[in-house]
Amino acid sequence: MTRDALLLVSRLLFAVLFVPSGFQALANIAGTSDYFAGLGLPLPALAAWGTGLFELIAGLLILIGFQTTIVALLLAAFCIVAGFIGHHGQGGDDAMLAFLHQQMLMKDIAISGGFLALAMAGAGAWSADGRGFGIGADVT
Repeated sequence: MTRDALLLVSRLLFAVLFVPSGFQALANIAGTSDYFAGLGLPLPALAAWGTGLFELIAGLLILIGFQTTIVALLLAAFCIVAGFIGHHGQGGDDAMLAFLHQQMLMKDIAISGGFLALAMAGAGAWSADGRGFGIGADVT
């Protein structure tokens, strides 16, 4: 596969994670707010709306490859913050649940690393940033 094809697949895989997550958060805003309230966040309804909109919009921007470097850096930071807020130290005395949360934190950190790599590489020619697919740039 060419570099541009791999970058397109990378963006698609990131979008598959964030677009549905944002949509689900917005579709069940009461449940999302309750989850954030359970974590002790102030203004859980605002956090729910903000998180849902951010995940949905950022996921779509990554998918089309628009402002990819900026969006990927924001998503990298989001993954670290969300991972620590949602998973660090969670699980209490339940060893299985604590292990699950530890694994989810590590997954969020790894996803953040992927976003940093995407920020460095850029979206590739087959994107809005690269103006690929015959929209004004030569695709090699």
